[in-house]
Amino acid sequence: MPVPSVVRARERGRLAEHNPVVLRTESLTKSYGTVIAANEVTIDVHAGSFTGIVGPNGAGKTTTLSMLSGLNRPTSGRVTVRDVDVWADGAAAKRLIGTLPDRLRLFDRLTGAQLMYYSGVLHGVEESAVAQRVAELAEAFSLESALGRLVSDYSAGMQKKIALACSMIHAPDVLVLDEPFEAIDPVSASNVTEILEKYVAGGGSVIMSSHSLDLIQRVCDHVAVIIDGSVIAQGTVDAVRDGMSLEDRFRHLTESSEAGEGLEWLHGSSDSE
Repeated sequence: MPVPSVVRARERGRLAEHNPVVLRTESLTKSYGTVIAANEVTIDVHAGSFTGIVGPNGAGKTTTLSMLSGLNRPTSGRVTVRDVDVWADGAAAKRLIGTLPDRLRLFDRLTGAQLMYYSGVLHGVEESAVAQRVAELAEAFSLESALGRLVSDYSAGMQKKIALACSMIHAPDVLVLDEPFEAIDPVSASNVTEILEKYVAGGGSVIMSSHSLDLIQRVCDHVAVIIDGSVIAQGTVDAVRDGMSLEDRFRHLTESSEAGEGLEWLHGSSDSE
């Protein structure tokens, strides 16, 4: 019988705890005037781990991921990947990181094959190897039949998948993914999960955000909960959920006792009998 994702994730989490840290943020802070979007965020990502970042809308997940991938300069703090400072040596760091940002704009007047080829060459992959990697990634993401079409003609889910393929083409050590499963259908989501699990099993590390707590609990081995720009809980999934489902634990950490107050009018007219 095939081993369920959740069983693989728990075993992977136990093993990853003993692996070296491949990506580290130290007191990472980002402010926009008086607004603090990320507040001294410190996270360690171990080699061979699959880490989920969760939090309410506006909690600072995207800000954090964009800082550690080298796309949004922090106000203070430090990010290192394989001991390379992301902001002191950006070129070297970006060779080690594959990133899928939030609301990524693609060069959609290129065909799928051209876009992946461009991404490979841009990341320094030898031209002799790019064509083979494009073909293998297209097969893995079930995009073979779409390679000759303009990316502008792709569905939202297909655009998400080709963007993810582009983030992997240079064989990075770490993947930083902001909502990689957004707009992807269930069959494709299963396919993407399998690809990411194989990547992690081969020694790579993934850190991703998602609003699907069930997905995070099922496939991730570590998780960090961000509220109002601060990490309020992190560790292995089992440690953070503390005997509850991750959804119940998340609700316990984030819910307000006053939620729903002032909406009494939604319950129907007071004159109706």
